[in-house]
Amino acid sequence: MPSLAQRLAEVKVSASAAMTQRARELRSQGIEVISLSNGEPDFASPPHAIEAAHQAALRGDTKYPPQGGTPALKAAIARKFKRDNGLDYAADEIIVGNGGKQVIFNAFMATLDLGDEVVIPSPFWISYADMAKLAGGVPVTVPCPQNNGFKPRPEDLEAAITPKTKWVLLNFPGNPTGAVPTEAEMRAIADVLLRHPHVWVMTDDMYEHLLYDGFEYHTIAQVEPRLKDRTLTVNGCSKTYAMTGWRVGFGGGPASLIKGMFNMQGQATAGVSTISQAAAAAALDGPQDFVKRNAEVYRQRRDLAVEMLNACPGITCHKPEGAFYVFPNLAGCLGKTSKGGRKIETDTDFVTALLEEKRVAAVQGTAYGMSPYMRISYATDTASLTEACSRIQEFCRELR
Repeated sequence: MPSLAQRLAEVKVSASAAMTQRARELRSQGIEVISLSNGEPDFASPPHAIEAAHQAALRGDTKYPPQGGTPALKAAIARKFKRDNGLDYAADEIIVGNGGKQVIFNAFMATLDLGDEVVIPSPFWISYADMAKLAGGVPVTVPCPQNNGFKPRPEDLEAAITPKTKWVLLNFPGNPTGAVPTEAEMRAIADVLLRHPHVWVMTDDMYEHLLYDGFEYHTIAQVEPRLKDRTLTVNGCSKTYAMTGWRVGFGGGPASLIKGMFNMQGQATAGVSTISQAAAAAALDGPQDFVKRNAEVYRQRRDLAVEMLNACPGITCHKPEGAFYVFPNLAGCLGKTSKGGRKIETDTDFVTALLEEKRVAAVQGTAYGMSPYMRISYATDTASLTEACSRIQEFCRELR
């Protein structure tokens, strides 16, 4: 039988996707499972975005799309960057992709040569490292300990950058930790990056509007304009506007980089659905008041999850500043045995037993580059979140 490409040997199936799929399989068998593994808002997409898509379809806007984004959407993205981030991007400095993931993938494929290094603060979203590997790059992780709020220390970032470094990747508010640096902390990161002009900077700001307790987020090119000409600012409609299935992400960066990404996208998927682009433009330009209302609901769920998880024997849970995840530490549960007889030696053992015995799906911290933790998404209804946390409490109480 013909073989698969060797490049796939270095790439794993996403642990969060695998856990979500396992939860779906159990549900298809009639087994009730509460899934806290998927980073997907439970809110509906904005009605005005849905209506814009409907009208686009009715007027026949259903042909092949412009490869890098429709003029209407690119104009809306430019307005968004100016309104929210104080950044000016021209049309040739903006690209639209099939979700933020494709924008990141395009950038890596357009810039990485074999052996180039990508510096990634850890814990990190699962796909960053694997996308870098697929493009021939080498992920270099920078540990961000809990006692520093899961944020990178400037000296650690400095130590990770070498002559081989092609990218430094930032993600705030962070997945899986919800970490949000202060403006002063971002300033310290910017100062490091200024000392290394050979390095591209990528910032994944997908959760930028999900902030709590008065925290504000300032993206890196906003904090330090001198970095703008080598920074790719990535964002999208998935999290802020609950539009995950519409698959619209976008990036702003220097025209030379965007041109290379445009070429790469043309060899992969070409343009994004015209219907989705019409919806995205309406979302970006339309009413924004519901964004803060949704964020307030997430804040309430965050507080609920943090309180209930900290009541679990053996678990300590840091309170994040943003996104819709918590990343509790499971160290106090290791070395014990579950009621069902599973020995809990790792965070993978913990989440596996939790799913099998209590029908709650979470994702092991190992998949994000840090253990022993687990990621829990509170982007689910409050009743289900409460029940899931009660089951986790029961699971921990039963450990012996």
